[in-house]
Amino acid sequence: MGQPTHGHGGHGAGHEGGHGSLKSYVIGFILSIVLTIIPLVVVMNDMMGKTGTIVLILILAVLQFAVQLWFFMHLKDGENAKWNITALLFAALILLVVVVGSIWIMTYNTVAH
Repeated sequence: MGQPTHGHGGHGAGHEGGHGSLKSYVIGFILSIVLTIIPLVVVMNDMMGKTGTIVLILILAVLQFAVQLWFFMHLKDGENAKWNITALLFAALILLVVVVGSIWIMTYNTVAH
């Protein structure tokens, strides 16, 4: 006469292993806010030179990315956590090689001049 109810009783328990705790979310949220406010304060108060500000923003952006993956995307959780982190590090290495290689070529390409 209706749909089976066996799926409703374990709804919360079935997903609990894949989600972080409230403490984890609060820590991630606070870190995200801090990592956003620091460059904002530096830029608005002209606390660093142009190069220093850009480097600071880039470093904090990478940290912000790591916080998002770690605390909100649950990169460290699950049965494939080691493979997820390995794949992410490999992708970051490929990205670094492409970006640094491109900058190297654009900087030292004397044929184009």
